Amino acid sequence: MNMSAFISFHDLGLFEVILIFVFSAIVISFAGTYLAKFADQIADITKMGEAVVGAVLLGAITSLAGVVTSLTAAYQGYADLAISNAIGGIAVQTLFLAFADMTYKKANLEHASASLSNLMYSILLIGLLTLLLLMSQTPEITVWNFHPGSPFIIIAYIFGLRMVSRGSKAPMWSPKLTSETIPDIPAKNLGSINHQKLWISFFIAAGLVVFAGYLVGEAGIAITKKTDLSESFVGGLFTAVATSLPELIVSISAVRRGSLTMAVSNIVGGNSFEVIVVALADFFYSGSILHAATTSDSYIITLTILLMSILLLGLLVREKKGIAKIGWESFAIVIFFILGYLLLFIIG
Repeated sequence: MNMSAFISFHDLGLFEVILIFVFSAIVISFAGTYLAKFADQIADITKMGEAVVGAVLLGAITSLAGVVTSLTAAYQGYADLAISNAIGGIAVQTLFLAFADMTYKKANLEHASASLSNLMYSILLIGLLTLLLLMSQTPEITVWNFHPGSPFIIIAYIFGLRMVSRGSKAPMWSPKLTSETIPDIPAKNLGSINHQKLWISFFIAAGLVVFAGYLVGEAGIAITKKTDLSESFVGGLFTAVATSLPELIVSISAVRRGSLTMAVSNIVGGNSFEVIVVALADFFYSGSILHAATTSDSYIITLTILLMSILLLGLLVREKKGIAKIGWESFAIVIFFILGYLLLFIIG
């Protein structure tokens, strides 16, 4: 089966595809800026906090473009592309957090955005990735044409969100506040906000981000499908970067607004949702998608666990300023990401 079967505009010329890619990226940049603003206000008026809104609401919405790409690939039988796009998206978005750190000049972003929720989301993500890797090594058993471990991964995700919520509401410890720490304090002009208009504006911006993100992902596939690169490399890097642009724009916009906790939680918490995408893709794939994973897919999962471990250490150490005015963890994430994908290109 040809990969172009699930690309709606694969017959377009390269120039037209690139135009779609660029235009969609511009739409994401514009709508993503407003999405971060509206999400910040929603976090204040609902009293859910930036961490929860960023991780659950924003994280899920900005991940939808990647979700559509992975589920479509799985339905068409491209398990390798479906898995690598989802997991590669986590690695790419972790790299994007380092880029967001570069835009915040006052201090290391991981220091200034100290949050128990973000620590817990990071641990949850590492656990889900490990569980995914573990399930792929179990005997190839299917129930109703999917692996029985897939529903378990989804349940673990829901249970993890509940634990994060409980831990945030009744924390047993809290980070040390410094002069550079930016706490999540609700705005003072909440009474002047029209709630109905806010939610409508939020979903309009979200719709634009999702649709443009989908076009970016499809254009990314169309641009790369004529190359000799493996599905793992294409999915793990090119389409993962393309479909992760909403997370980058929203997080940078949140940093500029001073919503630092949301900037981090949008990526860290949203990344946990990406693991669920693999489990959901199993329901669209004919057979166990977990056992259709290649060595390259397992490599991407392992690399992502490494990147998240580095980020978690950075969130715990909370260095104020490090190498090149960013945290040591951001610098290390960039280096390991580049080296990791160079090696994947060689072995893939």
